[in-house]
Formats: sequence, C-alpha cells, structure tokens
Amino acid sequence: METLYDVQQLFKQFGIYIYVGARIYDIELMMIELKNIYEGHLIDRDTYLHARSILQREHRIEESRATEKGTE
Repeated sequence: METLYDVQQLFKQFGIYIYVGARIYDIELMMIELKNIYEGHLIDRDTYLHARSILQREHRIEESRATEKGTE
C-alpha cells in the first residue's frame, strides 16, 4: 500500500466507498472510517498505521495546494 488509491481499495474490501467531492474532505472522512475499521478489529495495527500515514501525507499535500491557490 503506497497511494491514496491503495487505501481506497482497502476500504472497497469492506464495501466502503467515499466520495464527498472535495479531495481534502474525502481524505478526512477516510481517516475517520479507517479508525472505525481498526477499532472494529477488521484490520491489524500495521495496516492501520500504514494507511493512516498515507492519508496524513495526502492531507498535507492537499493543504499545501489549497495554500498555493490562496496566494495566487
């Protein structure tokens, strides 16, 4: 698992499809759902931590894009 797409495929295994419309909101909702499936013991700790780190990285990227757009 290396990309946001890979995390989406993880959710797909559980029948979870997330699309809010804004990528940053999608990522935030994915973080919530990831925590829920981990706390429900559906994934192991390593998978959870790896997926969470990917989501955090993607969230930082989206925040920086939003900041760049605001300064143009």
